[in-house]
Order: sequence, then C-alpha cells, then structure tokens
Amino acid sequence: MLKTILAAGAACCALLSASAHAADAPAAKPNLAIYGQLPNIEEVEISPDGSKLALIVTTGEQRFLMIRQVGGGVLGGINAGPTKLRGVTWAGDDHLLLITSQTSDVIGLSGPAREYYMASTFNWKTKKQTLLLRNQESAMNVIIGAPMVRTINNEPVVFLEGIHFLSNQGVDMLYRVNLRSNTTRMMDYGVRLDTDGWLVDVKGDPVATTLYDTKRGQWSLRMKLQGGWKTVDEADAPMGSYGMAGFGRDGKSVLVWRTDDKNKSFLREYTGDKHTDLPNDLDLSGLIHDPATLALLGGVTLKGDDLTYTFFDEASQKAWNAVVKAFKGDRVHLASWSNDRKRVVVLVDSAESGQAYALVDLTSKQASWLGDVYQGVTPDAISPVRSIKYKAADGLEITGYLTLPKGRDPKNLPLIVLPHGGPEGRDEPGFDWWSQAMASRGYAVLQPNFRGSEGFGWDFVKAGFGEWGKKMQTDLSDGVRDLAKQGIIDPKRVCIVGASYGGYAALAGATLDRGVYRCAVSVAGPSDLKKMLLSVREANNGETGSSQRYWLRFMGADGIKDPDLATVSPAKLADRVEAPILLIHGKDDTVVRYDQSQAMADALRKAGKPVNFITLDGEDHWLSRGSTRLKMLSETVAFVEKHNPPD
Repeated sequence: MLKTILAAGAACCALLSASAHAADAPAAKPNLAIYGQLPNIEEVEISPDGSKLALIVTTGEQRFLMIRQVGGGVLGGINAGPTKLRGVTWAGDDHLLLITSQTSDVIGLSGPAREYYMASTFNWKTKKQTLLLRNQESAMNVIIGAPMVRTINNEPVVFLEGIHFLSNQGVDMLYRVNLRSNTTRMMDYGVRLDTDGWLVDVKGDPVATTLYDTKRGQWSLRMKLQGGWKTVDEADAPMGSYGMAGFGRDGKSVLVWRTDDKNKSFLREYTGDKHTDLPNDLDLSGLIHDPATLALLGGVTLKGDDLTYTFFDEASQKAWNAVVKAFKGDRVHLASWSNDRKRVVVLVDSAESGQAYALVDLTSKQASWLGDVYQGVTPDAISPVRSIKYKAADGLEITGYLTLPKGRDPKNLPLIVLPHGGPEGRDEPGFDWWSQAMASRGYAVLQPNFRGSEGFGWDFVKAGFGEWGKKMQTDLSDGVRDLAKQGIIDPKRVCIVGASYGGYAALAGATLDRGVYRCAVSVAGPSDLKKMLLSVREANNGETGSSQRYWLRFMGADGIKDPDLATVSPAKLADRVEAPILLIHGKDDTVVRYDQSQAMADALRKAGKPVNFITLDGEDHWLSRGSTRLKMLSETVAFVEKHNPPD
C-alpha cells in the first residue's frame, strides 16, 4: 500500500511526500522512535458537505490542525504546539470545534489537581480562533461531556455542558453558542444539583436530562413532555450513572444503556414516558448515528477478535460491506462520514502494514489513502501477532495475543508479559505500538485478557470481582507456563511490564506471584490500594462515590479501612521483592496519582531493595506528550534489556 504521509511545516500548511513503505533496507533493530513517537495522524474528520478534511497531525512534540480539500491542497490550519489537542469536530462547513485539555489546580475549588477540558472554535476561512464559555458569569471555561453540534436556521450552533456555580457548588449547566454571531446563552431549565447530562435534538431543543445521586447511587431520566419536564425512569446504579446514549431509531426517542438484575447490559429506548428494550441479539457495544438526523442506524461490536458493524437497513449494510471489501483482509473502523454518508473516512488496520487512514467515495466507488498513523513503521518493522487461548489454573479459558519477534524462530524466546489497564479493559487484535516496540528488540510479547476484562460477556467480567492481585494475577503467569510448555518461550527469561492496572500487575508480579519474572516495570501503577482509594474519595469531595465502589468490587474489600487491602498492596509487601523494579510515572497524572510510585519507591528503599524511579515531568496518565512517551519506552527497553537480555 502506498500511503502519502502528512506532516506540517512551520505554517502548518506544507505537505511532505514520503512513502511509509520505503524500499530502503531497515536496520537489524528499528529505531525505537518510530514506535514511541506520537502518532503522525491522530484523527481525521470529514466536513458535513464531504468536501474538506480536518486532520490532527504531529511532528515530534508539536500538534497541528490541518484542513485539506478532498482531492486537493491544504486550505489552512493551526499550530497547536505542545497543547494536548484531544479532538476536532466540524460545526458546519466553515467552523471546527477543537477540544483541548490541561492538568490544573483551580483556586477556590477543593480537591486535588484535575484534567480539565476546554472547547474553542476555529473558522478556517477567517483564521480566527475563539475560546468558548469564556467570561461566563459564575462559571468556569471548561466543558464536561461531548459537545453537541446542531444546524439551526442555517447557523452552526454548539451546545456545551459547562460548570455553573450555585451556592458555591458546581452544577452541570447547558450552554448554547452561536458560532457565527459569537453569542453564548445559558439555558436554565430548572437545573438540579445532581444533573449529569443533557440531550439536544436536531432542532436545538433540550429534550432529556439525567441526574445521578452520588451518595445513594441512584440514576434518573427526565424528558420534556408537553412543555414540561417529567421523570420517566429511575434506577439504582451504584457503579455510576447510566447517562444517555443519544437518540433512537426515529431520531426523537432517547437511548440509555441499562443493566438487568444479572448485570447484563441492554439498550432501552424511551418514547415519551413509554419505553422499549431493543433485542439482546443485536449485541452492540458502540452505537452509530446518522450525522444529519441523529437517528440510530446500527452499531459496532468487538466480540472475541471479530469486529462487526451492524446496520438496521439493508442499503446501509450493503454500503458498509462494500467499504470493508475494498480492504480485504484488514480490519476497518469507521472514523467519520459526510452528512449524506457518501464519503467515508476509515481507519484501516493491516497486520502487514500497520494502521492508515483512507477516504472512500461510495458514489465514484474509489478509495484513496490519506496517510499512515505511524510514520516510519514499515512492514519490515512489524512483527506477526497471533490470537491465543489457554486455561487458567481453575479451568477458566483466557484469550489474548502473542507478538513474536520478526525473523526469529518461535522457540525458547525471551518473553515480556504486557497486561492491559482498566482492569475492565481489554487488548484488541491489530497494531499495538508498545508490544511491537518490545518485539522489535527480540522479545515475544504476551497480552492476556485476564478475568475481569470486557468484551467476553458479563460472567467473565464478574469472574474478576474480588480477584485483584489474586486470580487476575495468576491468569498472567498461567499464560507464561502455557507458552513454556509449548516451547515457545524460556520460562527463565520473563519480565512483566504494564501501565495503570497493568503497572499494578507488574508490581504484584514482583511481590505476590514471585518466581515468575526476572524484572518488572510499572508505568503509573497503583501500589498502595488504601492510599489510592483515599485519593479517589478526595477527588469526590470526601464522599464515597461510584468510582470508589467500582474499585472495591474488583479489590474484594468492604471499604477503605478493610485490612485485606494491605495484603494485595505491593507497597506493603516490598520486603518480598526479589526482582529489580523500574517505576515510571507522569508528574501530572490525575488518574493514578504520582504519589503511588513514590510510595512504592520509598517502601523498596526502606526494605533495602533496588529500584529505579523515572519521573515524566508534565506528563499525564495517557502519555499524551511525545518526548515523555518516547522516554518511557526508551527507559523501559533499556531496563528490560539489562536484566533480561534478548540475545
């Protein structure tokens, strides 16, 4: 595949023509920077009329917004610099909505630093950029929830959920912003302190809102009926608000993901004060809505390794099938499409060539490449990945992915176990920059979807409750033993590396499941579970909220004071450590606080154990900055190569 690589010059308007699949022979081991750099293209959005493309591209530490004519040249853009540009959305055909974030302490607000999101608009014709929700009375200039873009009387209007202060307490307030007139209006519809979401219809009228009582764990849905607001449903939801999932099949009904008495998810469609539950056999995890009418068209699900798009009407399904057929053998994700759905931007994930964006024109039946996600990752730099299955010690079937170093005989290989975060996340088939980087050094890489992972049914998730540091941990080492039994890996040459919950699993591998790993690398991993829960409560203004209840369910503890937390907290078990440990943590992490790695480092030093501690200044939980992300990868590889040489 020939893919034009997009890059930005000093004015964010230059195109560099280079092939991602250059013919030059690669070095024996590719440069780590091709994996550790930020994606060259982070997002592509097509305009409503299908004539223009907005791309978030990067060069090193810098991010750029680039606007291109479909089939033509560059129209303009913005140099965002090191700003964390999280997303871009078209608002009409002239305006773009930019979402950025930063980690901040806010004077006058209680609790620790938080990651705050902001919205600004950019008119690519006038080149003017404007911060939204600025200078609003008794409010912050931050947003909560996804912006809702509507066209009203041919005017682009954005509805934003912001924070408005009532009696010194912040509440979720709806704001209406007309982009052409640059006017903002607060829409007070009897807002309540527990409001946590709004839904605005295609005409620009607020039609539904949700409330969530954090203390009681109770969710409710209110809809505007015959001119007044009425509560149409309530439910106990101790693990968090159900929120809303957009509009239903007619573009007017309201959708909510609910759970039944067995905690199985289902989609409920509300029409006025009546509701209908959509058939369970739809099995959708992500919903697809019409970009013009907002009506539900279908959905997407990843079941096992199979990515499936399901549309309700035959014509839409046929059109999508034609898109997928154009990239036979590759995994195709819908990225964005025009309002008439005739031009479709897709993310194509190829096992041989990596990830790239493409534009499909259903009218002309033509497809064209827009650019590679990772510049410099050639087919020679991509190691093969296979799906695997094995049995845990108690007989539960565990699935996952095994990346094998390219060009090496899959026998007696050194291994890196790379558990995912969450813990209720999952690894997916397709290109993974971290596992590919480790494989490029000569390691096999195991990514197990241990019990508690999503995407394999509720019973599999539930099997992880109370197993934090227990069976969730031994599911990993059971995979090591299975690969050793097959002769693929050398059981004496295994290290464990992970981030977030995966970072915890790395520390637990060195303290709770000893004798398996020669070294451990924890990136932003929890180490003291009681301390972590206290920080969660602090962020929730001292209340026991849904996030704390969520963690306790996996940890198997009754509360913050439960002594069992210490038995699965690596920082409390530092004297057991026999393998060298590397700790890496972003100073601006607001999800797993920096003090979690500090606590582990202090405990190891006190116990006389060796530890390396790397601080990533200005970095958050998601490794959003180019230089620090590459530093994390480089330090990890150097540490693993020292303590578990691949050759």
